[in-house]
Amino acid sequence: MCLRSSSYTSPKPCKHLADYKLRHAFDGYDSLQNCLKTTPIGRTRVDNHNTKIPRCNFCNGYLGRLYICLMCSSISCSTHILLHTQSKSGHDVAIDIERSELYCCLCCDQVYDPDFDKVVVSEQIKGSCPGRSNKRRRLDSGMELDLKKSKRLIAMRDGRAKSCYPLGLRGLNNLGNTCFMNSVLQALLHAPPLRNYFLSDHHNRDECKRRYGEKLCLLCEIGALVSAMFSGDRSPYSPAQFLYSWWQHSSNLASYEEQDAHEFFISVLDGIHEKESKVRNSSKDDGDCQCIAHRAFSGSLRSDVTCTICGFTSTTYDPCVDVSLNLDTVNLSAAEKTGLSTLSGCLNLFTRAERLGSDSKLHCQNCQELRDTSKQLSISRLPLVLCLHIKRFEHSLIQKTSRKIDQYLQFPFALDMTPYLSSSIVRSRFGNRIFAFECENSDSSAEYEIFAVIAHSGMLESGHYVTYLHVNNQWYKCDDAWICEVDEGIVRASQCYMLFYVQKLLYHKANKDLSCNASVESR
Repeated sequence: MCLRSSSYTSPKPCKHLADYKLRHAFDGYDSLQNCLKTTPIGRTRVDNHNTKIPRCNFCNGYLGRLYICLMCSSISCSTHILLHTQSKSGHDVAIDIERSELYCCLCCDQVYDPDFDKVVVSEQIKGSCPGRSNKRRRLDSGMELDLKKSKRLIAMRDGRAKSCYPLGLRGLNNLGNTCFMNSVLQALLHAPPLRNYFLSDHHNRDECKRRYGEKLCLLCEIGALVSAMFSGDRSPYSPAQFLYSWWQHSSNLASYEEQDAHEFFISVLDGIHEKESKVRNSSKDDGDCQCIAHRAFSGSLRSDVTCTICGFTSTTYDPCVDVSLNLDTVNLSAAEKTGLSTLSGCLNLFTRAERLGSDSKLHCQNCQELRDTSKQLSISRLPLVLCLHIKRFEHSLIQKTSRKIDQYLQFPFALDMTPYLSSSIVRSRFGNRIFAFECENSDSSAEYEIFAVIAHSGMLESGHYVTYLHVNNQWYKCDDAWICEVDEGIVRASQCYMLFYVQKLLYHKANKDLSCNASVESR
């Protein structure tokens, strides 16, 4: 549900500003528009055309806060701004030169006016629509990963199965090029909301009508799989019945050929959604869907498309079950493309405003004609379980070629998504002018802990998927039927393809519940 944040409310209107607008309307705003300048860091300030360095007309000082009068363009410092108002009747409203914010000289406080902000934001948008930077950010040397050292850690502690492994760790037999399926299932079945849903028997297999035409019930098979994984049996399990059920729901992917793990992940969530929608007779879209797939994984993306001529912004919201991130290799040489990137860099790239090409002009509702635009994505609502998909496979329609990007990605085990929320993105761009966000989930945590990593090794045509699970402060490698403990250095050195994070509070609660279940089992 979209909530309005109670932390951001419009300030009370200022009587002196209201009197000014009543007498002069927008005359001062219109004349100001020619004096606004966008700085290299994206802020908008008032550019005084008379002098290069603005100075106070009373003391000739240039340090500290300086204000320009809306009536006469006289400049005063914070010490003498009241003196200027007292000496000239009606000169009550000024503008902070550095911040482009309205200031009431009689109230001695910043004041807010949406009409003024429209002028400033419009100019800021026209002057700060960024293109792609050609410079690659250098990584902090303290954060660099010694890949040679990590490769030496490939020798694992113990390849033998252990009876002391946490409950739920069980190998899955490869049924013929099904490592893509096994890797995703290991991650899905250890996602706390999904795991708890089936362990709590919310989808009762005995009561569920098993067949719809020729199709098996995918939810029943997932429930059977969860029961088998958490039964305490350590011998590898063969998910043949689930595979057959999935084939019935996704006939276009029904083959013994290797499939893409991300495509399989989306397919399974779609299958869960389709089945539960039929059971619930629900016609709601994904944004309000109450199926377990969307309750666990569904978030919302905000897209702002802005006209670079008039500054009009069209905002849309789209539901999503994952976030696909590019590894920024467009401007790198062939030698650099085998280097190291960071997850924060990928997220910054995802939420960065980018000017669309001249061949992608869109119709502006304000200008009523095709205009150049810029587009910026941000996350308006976070899910309980955050899935980040790293785009490692490139496909060229022109050259009809495909390749894998072997670039390593440095990712944190604890992730704060606050900088990538719509509220943070918009406020960082326009300052404190934006006071409320319709789809801001103020009651949701933005702090996440990692619990699963799906990695891809090898070539595009002959690769292999494995999953690393973080359970009870220990990493485990799930390689089809084999489960073994690994050091975190091995996880960090892997070529991650999908990263699974869960909200921090839910993560610690899930680990606590799992420990309690393990204690009961051992008695």
